[in-house]
Amino acid sequence: MNKTRLEAFSDGVIAIIITIMVLEIKIPHEATMQALLALTPVFISYVLSFLMVAIYWGNHHHLLHTVRHVTPKIIWANMGLLFSLSLVPFTTGWMGENHFAELTVALYAVNHLFCGFMAFLLQNAILDHLTEKNKLMEAILKTKKKSMITVAIYLVAIPVAFYYPVVSVALIGVSAVMWAIPDKNVERALMEAEE
Repeated sequence: MNKTRLEAFSDGVIAIIITIMVLEIKIPHEATMQALLALTPVFISYVLSFLMVAIYWGNHHHLLHTVRHVTPKIIWANMGLLFSLSLVPFTTGWMGENHFAELTVALYAVNHLFCGFMAFLLQNAILDHLTEKNKLMEAILKTKKKSMITVAIYLVAIPVAFYYPVVSVALIGVSAVMWAIPDKNVERALMEAEE
């Protein structure tokens, strides 16, 4: 399979995920500030999830630049990531509609744990694809360590959600900050490989 086809499919699925999330924000039936303010939890959960999906998209795009040809292992790891991301609109909507209730935040954290684990598997599939040890492989290995830290944060966020849901959401936000800017080492290694 052509790498461009995999990227295009992934971009399309992620665009649909974001579209579904915004459609979950119901328009108030009243033209009052009170009706609008009632949507605050839904809007906050949407903003957090939009940022998370956007960060996954950016890092996914960055990671796929390291692939020379697509293997079945890469395809299925990518599909696992897309599947886990496709559940984000549901967990986002449930969390927002229920004003960040404990169980809803815990499920949201489980969803992101699944996303983080699938991203980790995709990194492994891509690393298996790289045959020679070079700067690109070293850069992805550093990113892999960050993936393991992210999965650990999500593992902590799940039980914390049952006692302190706001802290759990904040932990998920910390993982977003960690990934907000794609790894510059991968970018540098790719530039060197092209020269």
